[in-house]
Amino acid sequence: MPHFVVDFFRSSNDSIHNIKQSVQRRSNPSSRSASRERPTRHTSSAASSVLEAATDHTPTPDSIAPPVKMFESSKDKAGDGHSHRISFPNFHLGISKSSKEKEQTQGPKASLDWKIESPPAVMYGDTESSTGALVSGQLLLNVKEKKLEVENFEAKLSIHVIQKRPFTGHCQQCAHQITELKTWVFLGEPTVLEKRVHEFPFSVLLDGHLPATTDNSVVAIRYDFVAEAKTTAGAVIKFTKNIDVKRSLQVPDLPHHSVRVFPPTNITASIHYDQVIHPTSTNNFTLRLDGIVKHNNDAKSVEYWKLKRLSWKLEETLATVAPACDKHSPRNGFDGTPVKKGAKRTDARTIAHADMHSGWKSDYSPSGCIEMEIQYLLSPNSKVICDLKSKDGTEISHSLVVEMVVVQEYAPTAHPKQITPTGVARILRMHFNVAVTERAGLGVSWDNEAPPIYQDVPPSPPTYSSTIPYERLDSVESLSLARASQEGGADRDARTTDVDAETDSRHG
Repeated sequence: MPHFVVDFFRSSNDSIHNIKQSVQRRSNPSSRSASRERPTRHTSSAASSVLEAATDHTPTPDSIAPPVKMFESSKDKAGDGHSHRISFPNFHLGISKSSKEKEQTQGPKASLDWKIESPPAVMYGDTESSTGALVSGQLLLNVKEKKLEVENFEAKLSIHVIQKRPFTGHCQQCAHQITELKTWVFLGEPTVLEKRVHEFPFSVLLDGHLPATTDNSVVAIRYDFVAEAKTTAGAVIKFTKNIDVKRSLQVPDLPHHSVRVFPPTNITASIHYDQVIHPTSTNNFTLRLDGIVKHNNDAKSVEYWKLKRLSWKLEETLATVAPACDKHSPRNGFDGTPVKKGAKRTDARTIAHADMHSGWKSDYSPSGCIEMEIQYLLSPNSKVICDLKSKDGTEISHSLVVEMVVVQEYAPTAHPKQITPTGVARILRMHFNVAVTERAGLGVSWDNEAPPIYQDVPPSPPTYSSTIPYERLDSVESLSLARASQEGGADRDARTTDVDAETDSRHG
């Protein structure tokens, strides 16, 4: 039977019209005689053999497949009025009606939106010293009808890690790890809302050890904010946004100084470079080579190390650990519980580089040296990723690599211009760790701009020095009476003095 099916589809000389008639005869035996009497214009020997073989092996009516429908083209309509495209009614690609139904996000009855009131989420400092970032705002539920009964209204913030090269390929559990950070329950029971914009405030403090948002060839980290309101009628209003979280490291005031020694030569390299750089800034480093001149008194000659080529490049290294889900994790031999396991994923690339054959100053005196100042910048097309380090093993780092090629030459002491190469060359290579970070801008950390809290306010105002014995007085009233009595006694003494003086003048 299988060879008949193959012949049925592979027959190149058969007419589609005859094949259709044969299939219809098999599906409807009562009309087989009528179809034989109908004349056909397209006949061939191969088609007749196929029809005879199919007639000899005709199955029972219960096991017959449904009739094959064919698409009717314009050419066939003009000719014989029959179609040539085969379609299978019972064959589908797994598309169900439920997958076509989309969740209502902005319905005609209500809509969701938000308004962020806090500055951009920037963590200042490294993961050990940063106090985190504060995110606050309001969710706006716009009710468009007179009344809308909402069953519940919740929101949550989660960190979503997407592994580009998961532990097991084509496994969604291995590729996605979601950790919930904060949940808000705005309406926990059925509530009737009137027609207006209802505001629901929210705020969250992101810890300083959390990673910043990133998307690279190994892993992607994002912060998902999802708000969902469900009405009593069953409609769901969903609102989804991503919060962009950045990290800014403090830039030192002075460049870092490093010294390298290259034995067995006497060459010493001294370099000043910036340890913290920005993706869109112009950076520079200064380099000085000492010990390039050596006097040989026995041979009465001078040896020189000449710099022929200098190249620099900025390398970016990505590393993460792709964890295994519970299904693909190895099991413990005792109780059968899954054991945590992960695969390390790394990637490296060069984001900036340059080769130089000139541009430095050379001094071949007895205390001579080679000095240069090199500027480098990062191209926007390179899509530089800022440094990152998290507790799950994800780390992004950068390093500045400087490579120099020096050759040795000598000349007689009496004739220093008669330079002869010795055929000796050295490659001097240096690595320096640099950090690529976002600009801090005008913002400051949230704990530096927040107002004082009640615990910081002293319990009483500051005391003042005074000669009044407040502790001896019973009340403010007694103080006022004492002052009044003192003033009255002083007035009486003054009047007595005036009367005595007047009496003396009369007697005199």
